[in-house]
Amino acid sequence: MSDTPDFQDDPARSTKSDERTAFLILAVVLAPALAVAIVGGWGFFVWILQMFYGPPTG
Repeated sequence: MSDTPDFQDDPARSTKSDERTAFLILAVVLAPALAVAIVGGWGFFVWILQMFYGPPTG
């Protein structure tokens, strides 16, 4: 019997399909949602500022 762990029996070991699924979720769902949230939040912030300080003057 050896002291090295047997990774075949480890249920927490990630497989290529698990990694691919995680990547697709991050790339297809999380990244666009985060981008929309950041841009929308910035737009809301500018809108609120313009309500208090008026539009930019040139």
